[in-house]
Amino acid sequence: MTKIKPSLPKGTRDFLPQQVARRKYIFNTIRDVFEKYGFVEIETPAFERLETLTGKYGEEGDRLLFKILNSGDFLSKVSTENLTTKNSAGVLKEIAEKGLRYDLTVPLARYVVQHQSELVFPFKRYHVGPVWRADKPQKGRYQEFFQFDADVIGADSLLNDVELTMILLEVYHCLGMDVSIKMNNRKLLEALSIYAGCPDKLMEITVAIDKLDKIGAEGVNDELQKLSLTSDQISKINEILNCKDLSALSIKFTNDTIGQKGIEELNYIFSKIKDSHVGFDITLARGLTYYTGTIWEVLANNVVMGSITGGGRYDNLTEMFGGQNMSGVGISFGIERIYDVMEELNLFPDDISKGVDILFVAREERLIDFVFEQVSQLREANISCEIYTGHPKKKFNYAEAKQIGFFIEVGDDEKSSGIFRIKNMNTREEEKLSIIDIITKFKK
Repeated sequence: MTKIKPSLPKGTRDFLPQQVARRKYIFNTIRDVFEKYGFVEIETPAFERLETLTGKYGEEGDRLLFKILNSGDFLSKVSTENLTTKNSAGVLKEIAEKGLRYDLTVPLARYVVQHQSELVFPFKRYHVGPVWRADKPQKGRYQEFFQFDADVIGADSLLNDVELTMILLEVYHCLGMDVSIKMNNRKLLEALSIYAGCPDKLMEITVAIDKLDKIGAEGVNDELQKLSLTSDQISKINEILNCKDLSALSIKFTNDTIGQKGIEELNYIFSKIKDSHVGFDITLARGLTYYTGTIWEVLANNVVMGSITGGGRYDNLTEMFGGQNMSGVGISFGIERIYDVMEELNLFPDDISKGVDILFVAREERLIDFVFEQVSQLREANISCEIYTGHPKKKFNYAEAKQIGFFIEVGDDEKSSGIFRIKNMNTREEEKLSIIDIITKFKK
């Protein structure tokens, strides 16, 4: 039998116990903030029908969807014409009906339409789970990664946009991260396309602008040229992109009601949020096609990394699934990138991987039952502890590696007297206590 060298698919990762503990710290921090603001948790399947996912993320997003082959002999139902003409799109429709979710927002829209009679609106939900994108793996970019989203469905009020901004500030304050929160409004990008005389190219222009951080201004201009825009149109686009504040933009869009509406919405949010970490950026585009209003992007300062959180307002996503049109607004935390930033900056608490309170060691195998009785008493009192079952010579190494606070070794003397020497693994101090005394000590 040929031995296969174990390996992971590109763009995926295993997580060791300490990494899992650190990720759990991030999850719990975000969850606590969400619940403080009244959000409730939901879950959806890891995969959806392809018809649910396609057409919601733009052409590039559709290309990055992971498709799932139909069960059984999937080729038996493929038409001969599609096979002989090598019609990939046609073959795909016949061999794959499902795909892994690309994000948590489109599944949310489907969820709301299916369950709207059972939900209370405005519906404030949060959701954490893995998503998949067939993108080229690189630093901070994986093919499988976790997102942690919060969305409000069924409310037009901009107060929700304000509160989501406050959530961003609070989460990153709790994580100890120095960040910059950039904000824009899709209405301003729509006004930009009108100002440049090419409103029919809005989405293509948005996708090009969204690549600014990756390919620079010259690269964006090259992308705009490929859209068959004139030099005058490209010049007008750059004119708007060079506006640094809403006052300058307001002058440019004096006669544009869409542009003025976008400026009004952002001014409302900024009137409620006065924080140096939050600022306006007209170049912020967010490539997803469903955004219609406020858009966010969060960058970690002092670290070379892409955006760690993004989001925006969408006014017609539920309508795509044949449901009553309900507006929505949400944000999405990229857990992998947040983790990488915190690890690089050494922001995780030192005791995050702390093990159980007490490790018990039996000097002889025949004492295991007695030790088990003592451990059971402590666990009933909600004191965490475990029994060491490894090699006797490695007991202290085990306790130190797992950051266990206290150590008790049990022999015949301890069994007969009921008094145990409990050793503090940090200070190396010892004291003699009964099980009742140990319970009292740890309860305090």
